[in-house]
Amino acid sequence: MHIHSFKSCILPSLGLMLVAAPPANADPLLDGGKLVLTNGISSIEGASGGGLASWATIAGMETDRGVGVSAHVTGIELADYGWQSHGASVGIKDRVELSYARQNFDTRKVGAALGLGEGYRFNQDIFAAKVRLVGDTVYGSPLLPQISLGVQHKRSLDAAIVKAVGAASSEGTDFTASATKLFLSKSVLVNATARLTNANQFGLLGFGGANQTDRTLQFEGSVAYMLTPRLVVGGEYRTRPSNLAIAREDDAHDLFVAWAITRNATVTAAYADVGSVATFDGQRGGLVSLQFAF
Repeated sequence: MHIHSFKSCILPSLGLMLVAAPPANADPLLDGGKLVLTNGISSIEGASGGGLASWATIAGMETDRGVGVSAHVTGIELADYGWQSHGASVGIKDRVELSYARQNFDTRKVGAALGLGEGYRFNQDIFAAKVRLVGDTVYGSPLLPQISLGVQHKRSLDAAIVKAVGAASSEGTDFTASATKLFLSKSVLVNATARLTNANQFGLLGFGGANQTDRTLQFEGSVAYMLTPRLVVGGEYRTRPSNLAIAREDDAHDLFVAWAITRNATVTAAYADVGSVATFDGQRGGLVSLQFAF
């Protein structure tokens, strides 16, 4: 079926229903016309995308006629740590995205071994913005992806601790360039993101260190495949710098499944592996995320 041949039907998109835009007389600020899940889910840093990777997508369900919003809560259970995130995003006319996320990292029993106290929690605020430059994730040229530039300012709330473990700063800013395309005929979505960053463990352990203080170029890649009109599986890989002298930092990867419960609610489950964290190896486990988008 050609895209231009339908007015109100269901197409595969990231394994979920693609529903045609509502009538032109809909509220211009709340038309809800974006195809389901073409806004992605909330990444661990709050920007729209996959679980680990930021994508070129813009948050919310509104098209270029409206203003969309989304909110998420995410939890990760690792071998020795617990991680939780919650936040919200605003998408303005499918062009600009503004987001906020709070990350909480529970050291549990490891906290005592590290001299921080059992159950010590690292906390971080992330304020982000993204702008779509060209292209469209679904429509337009079959080869030109949607391309967006983003900025994420991260602020650790544990400045004294992260500097004590060797971080050069408790605040830092990441810059991203993302390209995302959904190939409808193949039911495949592909994303590639370049990130300039000096964050340690996504920023939870500060920024820069004895090994490297400047930002370095890192890569994030995602591939997703539709199983049914509402179910998608995929995987992601994210490289990371290793700045701290006290402990190496490994690349991260995941395998995920996302299910559209309704048009506005999506649940994502994943197996995530972030490698070594603060000298403790084998940090892998389960991720569950719930997102509401309008």
